Amino acid sequence: METQTNNNPPIEEHEQEISNEEDFAELVESSLHSIQEGEVVTGMVVQVTTDHVMVDVGSKAEGHVPIGEFLDEKGKLTVRVGDEVQVFLEDTDDSGQVKISKVKADKIRIWEEIADVCEKQRTITGKVVSRVKGGLQVDIGVPAFLPGSQVELRPVRNFEKYIGKMFDFNVLKYNRRRGNIVLSRRPILERVRQEKKDQILGAMQGDGLIVGKVKNITDYGAFVDLGGIDGLLHITDMSWGRVNHPSDVLKVGDDIQVKILKFDEERERVSLGLKQTQPDPWGTVDERYTVGSQHVGRVMSITDYGAFVELETGVEGLVHVSEMTWSKKPRHPSKIVQVGEEVEVIVLNVDKEQKRISLGMKQLMPNPWDVIAERYPEGTKIEGKIRNVTDFGIFVGIDEGIDGLVHISDISWTQRIKHPGEMFKKGQTIQAVVLSIDKENERFSLGIKQMYEDPWETIPERYPQGAKVHGKVTSVTDFGVFLEIEEGIEGMIHVSELSKERVSSPRDFTKEGEELTAMVLKVNKKDKKIALSVKSLERSGDYDQVKSYLNSHEVVASNLGDLLKENLGANLVKE
Repeated sequence: METQTNNNPPIEEHEQEISNEEDFAELVESSLHSIQEGEVVTGMVVQVTTDHVMVDVGSKAEGHVPIGEFLDEKGKLTVRVGDEVQVFLEDTDDSGQVKISKVKADKIRIWEEIADVCEKQRTITGKVVSRVKGGLQVDIGVPAFLPGSQVELRPVRNFEKYIGKMFDFNVLKYNRRRGNIVLSRRPILERVRQEKKDQILGAMQGDGLIVGKVKNITDYGAFVDLGGIDGLLHITDMSWGRVNHPSDVLKVGDDIQVKILKFDEERERVSLGLKQTQPDPWGTVDERYTVGSQHVGRVMSITDYGAFVELETGVEGLVHVSEMTWSKKPRHPSKIVQVGEEVEVIVLNVDKEQKRISLGMKQLMPNPWDVIAERYPEGTKIEGKIRNVTDFGIFVGIDEGIDGLVHISDISWTQRIKHPGEMFKKGQTIQAVVLSIDKENERFSLGIKQMYEDPWETIPERYPQGAKVHGKVTSVTDFGVFLEIEEGIEGMIHVSELSKERVSSPRDFTKEGEELTAMVLKVNKKDKKIALSVKSLERSGDYDQVKSYLNSHEVVASNLGDLLKENLGANLVKE
């Protein structure tokens, strides 16, 4: 039989593919027997044995067909007595026995169908059975060759995935004599692609909705097969809510309805949206979440500055760390709430345009500052642990969320404290007295020194003007000398009051740790200052004058008498 082709414009084949087809034809030809001249006739099954099926082909002629030709892939018999079958008449002998074949009849019928498919541009169904040089072998009743370039619209790297699958094919050309058949899927796929393009364009003119199957999932989204064209569903378009990974929403093989957001027809790129198939919950969020309303939500994520709480799918609000507790020094949010935990919140603010909701938790609890003044009136003595020590004071825990501050100036009446850390440490329990409470600014002031009497209240009486005092030098400066006259009480001797003689520098006169005797010049109770003078003692006269002075004034020094006796007539005692 001569080679037949359809009337389609010739399809250009690469020289390599032509060579592959010839190789394939030789492979097929070696496995096929030439079909002898004869006729395909219709007969009736009259008997079935374990080895043969007897078929009556008419004219009192019967033939035996090996039973294997009537078994399917699973080994099941496909005919029974009385069935009509088509067989090929190969030969007839004088006894009426004929040599017939069902297989040859099937092949003749298949070749006739192949010719019809090729001429009328119809399709034929076949099963890919193996990988061969240059393409794939397909079983369409007889072996056929599918070139690699005709498998898909785009180049294929992995041919193995097609083996064992059924597809529809066009017949590009065939040669019955050589048993050569060339198939293609490209025309079918091109028609499907164009149909899908038309469907996409039609959907975009309508509501934009289309159904597809999830083909692949990546970290940034999912590819959806729309029936010949793939569309990208980005992770941001999967849900109005938070999506950590596309696999949390979809899985490969899912049939989903999506909305076409954008279609680049030339590049065949389609952008899809899943969340757009549902109303945006932020459209009416201000109606459902009014300021001051209370809700229960689930903690979705935690940051250093707060926690995001899901109120409903697609709607999240932020509870700032400052709104979690009344404490001015809140702990890290993770110490207060956990991911997945359900929490009660109150709406503080709604920004519909920016899609932001501010939430609070502490507002659902009593504000301790509302009752703190009643519980701790001024003058109340309290006991608490030091929570923090700073350079300006110490913070003492009063109630949950409230700390009281003991300023450095309220620690001691008399001691000069450079840093509170010299006297206190974190965790230490101390006692203090309430000085004041500022509810508006949330300030709680405490004092330690106020628990004791201020020694300066009696200083003027104990150290009157002209009184002689004795003490230890605590500091020497350019302008004078500080003398401690009792624990925590210091007086200052100005450089001009150190001696009747001119003193260039106080450091030439004395040093820290030495003891001096001086006279009280002035006491300033308000500013807590005592002015002393050594020069005034020098001018006070001899022993009799000093003795007379002592008889009329109290001497504030336990060893003053002894010193006077040892230094009779001396106006300056220096040790």
